[in-house]
Amino acid sequence: MKVMPYTEVESTYFDNDKMKGVTGRVAIGKNDGAKNFCMRIFEISPGGHTPAHSHEWEHEMFVHSGEGEILINDQWKPIQRGTVIFMPEGEEHQIRNSGKELLILVCLIPSGAPEL
Repeated sequence: MKVMPYTEVESTYFDNDKMKGVTGRVAIGKNDGAKNFCMRIFEISPGGHTPAHSHEWEHEMFVHSGEGEILINDQWKPIQRGTVIFMPEGEEHQIRNSGKELLILVCLIPSGAPEL
């Protein structure tokens, strides 16, 4: 069992030519004994973004706080606190923070996928 604030989980900061201002954490994963899913938390700074990418597995996301946009099928769609997102396998997507506060996302992926 694991019960703790997500902010106490080890983080990785990404800021390069593909990602800008993104902090990622594996909140619950294989090291915690999770056999079916991995829960990740991403914090995206204002003006920051994830890379445009796709992968071979579906995943689900929940916007915990902030606001931004998600690129799906070459179209930007607004996202904000409380938004849920289902991303089917193989669909290219990207998230950017278009707001003035931290954009915090919870992302669930299946076990076997790279955790971070």
